[in-house]
Amino acid sequence: MPGLVLLLFGATAMAQNAARTLPLETLRDKIRGGWAGQMIGVSFGAPTEFRWREQIIPDDQLPQWKPEMVSNALNQDDLYVDMTLARVLDEKGLDATTEDFGAMFRDSQYALWHANLAARRALRRGVPARLSGTPRYNVHANDIDFQIEADFIGLMAPGLPRLAADIAVRAGRVMNAGDGVLGGVFVSCMYAAAFFENDPRRVVEAGLACLPPKSPYARLISDVLAWHRQYPDDWKQNWAEIEKKWNGREPCPAGALRPFNIDARINGAYIALGLLYGGSDMGRTIRISTQAGQDSDCNPSSAAGILGVMMGYEKIPEEWKGGIPAIADRKFAYTDFTFHQIVESTFQRALKAVARAGGQVTGGEIRVPPQPPKPVRVAIWDDYGTPVERIAHADARWKFTGSWAVDERLRARVSDEKGATAEIEFEGTGFIVTGPYLPDGGFLEAWLDGKRVNNYDVYSDEKSVKGDESVFHLFGLKRGRHRVKLVVLGVRHTESAGARVAVSDLIVFR
Repeated sequence: MPGLVLLLFGATAMAQNAARTLPLETLRDKIRGGWAGQMIGVSFGAPTEFRWREQIIPDDQLPQWKPEMVSNALNQDDLYVDMTLARVLDEKGLDATTEDFGAMFRDSQYALWHANLAARRALRRGVPARLSGTPRYNVHANDIDFQIEADFIGLMAPGLPRLAADIAVRAGRVMNAGDGVLGGVFVSCMYAAAFFENDPRRVVEAGLACLPPKSPYARLISDVLAWHRQYPDDWKQNWAEIEKKWNGREPCPAGALRPFNIDARINGAYIALGLLYGGSDMGRTIRISTQAGQDSDCNPSSAAGILGVMMGYEKIPEEWKGGIPAIADRKFAYTDFTFHQIVESTFQRALKAVARAGGQVTGGEIRVPPQPPKPVRVAIWDDYGTPVERIAHADARWKFTGSWAVDERLRARVSDEKGATAEIEFEGTGFIVTGPYLPDGGFLEAWLDGKRVNNYDVYSDEKSVKGDESVFHLFGLKRGRHRVKLVVLGVRHTESAGARVAVSDLIVFR
């Protein structure tokens, strides 16, 4: 008997260490399925995006799917930002640096929000790409942005989680930090696993294996997996546990102390919910990730993309993919890619990735060497404290001097008068002064506790109003009372139509 046990153990170890193979046409079909899944998922969830916050979307409020609805994907940032980053690898190769990703992102012309918007603003103001996602310059560092645009990485890394994670860290640092980067790592590694795995739970576990175990993101996904064991047939109970333990401390200025939550972690948990409880069924996977709420188009997009790789395009039911052939030769907004072209581009990069990892492309198949997942090293940004209060501009604790006008549309107090000031005292360890970025935004001088910190501008770059953004923020302050002061400089940004500064409120962290 001991000899038999040893023999079986040896056979298992050999199987784990053996190279895995995929016919080239199967590889292409799985890549096609991944891109199709993204398109289907985001198009299904688009009408519900952020309409249900801290609520499960009722069954009768879900969209009624029609195959032609998939054309919505051609104008979704999930896809066009994804493809912008993919283009970097086509032009610079697999060793593309954070600076390479940052350069193409800086020069992009499409509409952006949250971490993406803050990062591009920083890049255009001379901040290096290695810092543009950090909380010093980007208060949205933990937001979902890179998580929703990292799919392209796993799609070109069949069975290669370490390669996927490495590229994800290089690219993700442009717009995110900490758990914001780990969201992209998690998604990338699930895609990488999906090429050779048929069990959705094992795919989620493979994504988790790429994360630092002590990171909040990893702890949340570990909880989701544990609750899946506890409630194997009740995704709504799992959702309730996620809500109770993890729906808090949102630092995003649009979400702090509000139901809105664009944090990468909790939305990543909703991706996992769809996969774990979807039973490898495309419709059920999409619906669960959508019904979880919050960013309910991005989450089913990633879940359906990962399942699309597991299934392959040919096995996706016609009711879901039937609208794709009609748009397969139309370009996605702001890109040079059609559906056919992004599939082929990804396929060619996958062949290069396999070769880079020491694999082979021979005899009509790829042979992928064993590459077990390994936790990445990413500095975690989780020391910002807990948001405890929002002090609106109308609160008497704000002291305004000079000419300030209340703008009800902007929900802010606005001035372009040189020397006008806004001051407030608070007790905490961090803060965000919120306000909109404006097409006629100008410069302000920011002070803390009687010391000048820096000059900032609130020009939106996009010639449109972007509300609930950071005018000035700092974290890691000593406990105690602090005084923030803003001075309007009456100077406009080079491209701005004016010199206005707007203040909405102060978010206090402790």
